[in-house]
Amino acid sequence: MKINYELEMQKILDTIGKDSEKKLLIHSCCAPCSCAILEYLKEYLNISIYFYNPNITEINEYEIRLNEQHTFNNELNYNMDIIEGEYSPKSDFIEKIKGLENENEGGKRCYECYKLRMEATAKKAKELNFDYFSTVLSISPLKNSQWINEIGIELEEKYGIKFLKGDFKKKSRYLRSVELSKEYDLYRQDYCGCIYSKIERMEKKKLNEK
Repeated sequence: MKINYELEMQKILDTIGKDSEKKLLIHSCCAPCSCAILEYLKEYLNISIYFYNPNITEINEYEIRLNEQHTFNNELNYNMDIIEGEYSPKSDFIEKIKGLENENEGGKRCYECYKLRMEATAKKAKELNFDYFSTVLSISPLKNSQWINEIGIELEEKYGIKFLKGDFKKKSRYLRSVELSKEYDLYRQDYCGCIYSKIERMEKKKLNEK
């Protein structure tokens, strides 16, 4: 039976209460995916953003997304720290998904990618004495929120730091992220970042154009 992680998150937030001093380190893949989540969670938690995305295998794409994260936070005056993780796509991402290169997007390769980025976030949150860690990945309708939360719960047990569960696409937050992206003219990419998803997306476009 699937768990309602949106409900689980709201229970945690209701317990914390608004304007809490509890600290959350949240993994972000880009400004468009994080914008609606940050807008919502800042009412409850003291948030810092962890930008760790070695899956973005092209440096230009990586820098655009990182710069957009800074630009969005500055424009909204959120005053959230952005912590940049090490960018090592070959030693981190490519090694991690070896043997899964031909998996379709949304399959085992993506699971390993979620886990890679979330585990780095949990480690950093533990190191810096945060109260919670989480990720914005479940904002996407294309991401498996059950996997994401299962990984988070597993990492909570492994590292002894609380995971803020959630299915962030719920309560129209995905639609809100689209609205905010248009309002602030954010760069909104059409693939997750890895070269494999980019190739798959390009092939689908070619088929649609025939």
